[in-house]
Amino acid sequence: MFTFYFNPLLLTMSLPLVGIFILTFFISDSEIKFIKIFSFVITSLTFISSLFLWINFTESTVHFQFLQTYRLISFLNMNYSVGLDGISLFFLLLSTFLINLCILISWENPKFFIKEYFLCFFFLEFCLIQIFCVLDILFFYIFFESVLIPMFLIIGIWGSRERKIRASFQFFLYTLIGSLFMLSAIIFIYSVKGTTDLLSLWFTDFSFYLQLILWILFFLGFAVKIPMVPFHLWLPEAHAEAPTAGSVILAGVLLKLGGYGFLRFSLPMFPLACLYFNPVIFLLSLIAIIYGSLTTLRQIDLKKIIAYSSIAHMGFVTLGIFSLNITGVEGSIILMLSHGLISSAMFFCVGVLYDRYNTRILKYFNGLVQVMPLFIIFFMFFSFSNISFPGTSSFIGEFLILIGLSKISFILVSIALLGIILSASYAIWLLNRISFGLLNTYYFTKFQDISRREFCIMFILSFMILWLGIYPNSFLYEINFSILNLFKIIF
Repeated sequence: MFTFYFNPLLLTMSLPLVGIFILTFFISDSEIKFIKIFSFVITSLTFISSLFLWINFTESTVHFQFLQTYRLISFLNMNYSVGLDGISLFFLLLSTFLINLCILISWENPKFFIKEYFLCFFFLEFCLIQIFCVLDILFFYIFFESVLIPMFLIIGIWGSRERKIRASFQFFLYTLIGSLFMLSAIIFIYSVKGTTDLLSLWFTDFSFYLQLILWILFFLGFAVKIPMVPFHLWLPEAHAEAPTAGSVILAGVLLKLGGYGFLRFSLPMFPLACLYFNPVIFLLSLIAIIYGSLTTLRQIDLKKIIAYSSIAHMGFVTLGIFSLNITGVEGSIILMLSHGLISSAMFFCVGVLYDRYNTRILKYFNGLVQVMPLFIIFFMFFSFSNISFPGTSSFIGEFLILIGLSKISFILVSIALLGIILSASYAIWLLNRISFGLLNTYYFTKFQDISRREFCIMFILSFMILWLGIYPNSFLYEINFSILNLFKIIF
C-alpha cells in the first residue's frame, strides 16, 4: 500500500517563496491595500505552519526531526539537508512570529516602493528559515550571507534619516568581511574532509591546533553578528537609521544568528578550542555587559539606547554559551528568545513615538503618562522585562546563566550582577524621563495614544514575554534533549 508522508517543514520553507512569486508576477504595484493584506496572510500561514512543527515535534528525543535530504552534486558529495532539533525549532518559530508582526508594524509605513518592501521581508523570512533548519555548513553560509541583501535594502531605501546609506553599507561590509573568514574555514574543511554535512562533521576529529585556527575563523564570522565588543560599531548606526520593522527583525532575530552559530558549529565541532578560548570569551562578554550598559546611560537617541542595551544582553548570552554546562547553555537560548521579544517590543515603542512626533531625541519627551497612558503601561512592562524582573522571560534566561556561571567562578557571577544593576539604572532612568515630569507642549501640540493595531501588537508581545517567564518548561522540554545531545558530542 502506498503511503504519503507530508513534511510540514517543507511547507514552512516554501510559503515565503510562494509569496514572492505571486507578489512579483500577479499583483500590481498600485494595489497597495491588497499587497498588505496578501503579505499578512502569507506570513500568518507561514507562522501557523511553523506552529505545526512544534505540535508534531517529539520532545523526548535527541535526534533531528522532519529530516529531508536532496542529493545535488553526487561526485562532489554535496547534499541539501534540512531538519530541526529543540534548539533550531524555537529560533524558527521566533523568526516566523516576528516577520508576521513586522507586516502589521509596517501597515502605515512605508509610503513608497511598498511592493518591493514586502518582497524584502518575504525573502528575509525564507533565508532565516533556511538558516535554522539547514544541516550543511556550506548552505548555512549561503543563507547566512543572503540575509544581508534584504536588510541592506530595508535600511538603505526605507531608512528614516539622511545617514541611512552610510549605515546600510557599514552593516553590509562589517558582516560580510567577518563572514569571509568563516567561508575560508568551510572551504578548508571541505578540502580536507570531503564533506560539508554538519552531522558528519560533528563526529569528525580535528587536531588541537587545527581546531584553534578553525575556531578563530568561525568566531570572526559569528562575533560580528552578535555583535561582540569590539565588532559592535555597526549595530547602533544600523538601528538608528533602519525603519521600525527593520529594527524589530534586526534585534529580534539577526542578532541571534551568531549565538546560534556558536551552538550549532563552534561547540560541537571544536570543543577543545572552546575550552582553550573560554577566558577570552568571558573577558569580551564582561566588557560588553559593562561597556554596553555604561554607554547606554549616555545616549540621547532612543533607538541607540536600546541598541547599546542589546550589546549588554548579548554579552550575557555568550557567557551562558561558553559556560559549557547544560544550565548555562539553556539559559543562553532562553535569553536569546526573550531578547528577541523584548527588544522587538522596545523598538516598536520607539517607532510609535517617532511616527507621532518625528523625533527620537530623549530630551523632547516628558510627562507622556498624562496623554499616552496605555502606551506608558506597555512601555513600563517592557522596560521591567528588559531588566529581568521576576516573572518575565529575561529573568529565567539570566538566572539560568548565572547558575551555570556559578559552577565556574563566583567572580564572573559578581561582575555579571553588576551589569544587571546597571541595566536597571538605565531602564528606570529612561522610563522616568519619558513618563513623568512636565509635558512638553512647546514642541508638540498634538498627542495621541496607541491605536487598536498598536495595542494588539504590544499585547501579543506582552503575552509571549509573560508566557516564557511564567511557564518556561513549555520551551525547556524540547531544548533540554537537544542540549544533552550537544554535550554528548562535545564530551
